Amino acid sequence: MAKLQAYELQDAGFDTVEANHALGFEADCRDFSLPAAILHDFGVNRVRLLTNNPRKTSALLAAGVEVIAQVSCEVAPTTHSLGYLRTKKERMGHTLRLAIHADRRPPGIDAQL
Repeated sequence: MAKLQAYELQDAGFDTVEANHALGFEADCRDFSLPAAILHDFGVNRVRLLTNNPRKTSALLAAGVEVIAQVSCEVAPTTHSLGYLRTKKERMGHTLRLAIHADRRPPGIDAQL
């Protein structure tokens, strides 16, 4: 239910961090220990991690899983996703370039952000 409340706040103009804080949560309160435990159970001790979230990399490293590469997963932002992605990059440290391909650029968005 909290996620729906956060979406409602985002629709009212809050960014994702502000919405979570307004609801009494951390910016990202997910716990990544379970994925690390699952990897250990399968005997996986090294991974190439597909993520933009540096907290996921840190959590795996702290759990003893070697991250040999963090591979960014990124698509060109749209007018609807740009603000959300900027918040992820600027306030949460996600590894995003936010590059816009000229052939897929929505109206009103510059080629490089």
